[in-house]
Amino acid sequence: VGLTRAKKNLHIWFVSNRLIHGLWQSTIPSRFLDELPETHVDVADSGNSYGGYGNLYGGGSFASGRGGGRQNPYGASRFDNIGAEKSGSFSNTYATPGWQRAQANRTEATDRNWGTRSGHQVERIGYGETDSGYGAGRTSVKGRTIEGELVAKSVADTPSAFNVGDRVFHQKFGNGNIAAIDGNKLTIDFDKAGQKRVLDGFVTSV
Repeated sequence: VGLTRAKKNLHIWFVSNRLIHGLWQSTIPSRFLDELPETHVDVADSGNSYGGYGNLYGGGSFASGRGGGRQNPYGASRFDNIGAEKSGSFSNTYATPGWQRAQANRTEATDRNWGTRSGHQVERIGYGETDSGYGAGRTSVKGRTIEGELVAKSVADTPSAFNVGDRVFHQKFGNGNIAAIDGNKLTIDFDKAGQKRVLDGFVTSV
């Protein structure tokens, strides 16, 4: 939509790092950017404090895979080297309170045990014996058991004060006749709204 509505100049921003569920995740530019005419595109580095996404994958571009970095799954792109020439890295220059909290909550992972995070037990569900990149494993959070006692019920122990056939009025549905009674729940055939099931506390005798 933005491409079609731009009149003179269009600025496209790329977020290389996003905070998702309390953890920082790195992303890559959309492959559709390469479909833009190269003669009409000026690639500019935002000069951010953590050196762009190029350094997050081993200090090189996605296409080259230098330094053990992850390659771009969509192939080589002219946008791969944005920020790669910057010095420093994300881990040692990004020191905001949000990043520090994310670091403190990180799971101390091992191959067999992923420890605990945020008070939950986290276990590894592996698809194989070794990690082969993204998708090699996923985590599941075990639910907690809450013990307690039921202190309220929707059906009262005492019988309703109404009887089948009584004419009643409901603030929303209007007038109707009681067709069935189940504790304090009434099945009412309303004149205009049809058959509804409501609590007897919401109706009055007509």
